[in-house]
Amino acid sequence: MSDSVPEYSINDLIAKRHSPFAFENCPIPDVDLLALLEAARWSASAGNEQPWSYIVAKREDTEQFEQMLGCVAEVNLSWAQQAAVLIVGCVRTTQPGTGVRYETAEHDLGLASANLVFEATARRIGVHQMTYIDRERLRALYLVPADVKVVTMLAIGYEGRENNGRRRSRKPLESFVFGQSWAQALPLLKTHAG
Repeated sequence: MSDSVPEYSINDLIAKRHSPFAFENCPIPDVDLLALLEAARWSASAGNEQPWSYIVAKREDTEQFEQMLGCVAEVNLSWAQQAAVLIVGCVRTTQPGTGVRYETAEHDLGLASANLVFEATARRIGVHQMTYIDRERLRALYLVPADVKVVTMLAIGYEGRENNGRRRSRKPLESFVFGQSWAQALPLLKTHAG
């Protein structure tokens, strides 16, 4: 796997983004939290359907925060409990009025969450997304409708010092960018190899 230095020149917000494993014990100002959610709102989506929804729990709202934290798997708990905000990301699985399956709903939630993450990065706020959560418990606790899928949870806060020295790794482009057939690297990558 590649180390944390991009092979090609990319925007600094993308290069600096990472998932913190520690958060400082301080709140996110409401104006910043609303800006993160606004960034998600302005994301692209198929047919402009905007199928995503977020459920938000701020640390200051102790009961709500503890309820959501109770749906986090043990593997994530040590750092998730330090977050200033927890957010559950959900998607509508069918298109309104027609009931037709929304094939790209999770992709669209990913785009919205990416917007949120990059806005957070620009504000020096960390975001760590989680897959290990109790989706059925979240569904029951928050009365999530049957046609809405609970997908992910985001822990948000100012990065703690314990993250110093942590590096992220990335697979090389050749391992997932293909050309003429599956697992055949895009020829363009070979012509620009250093």
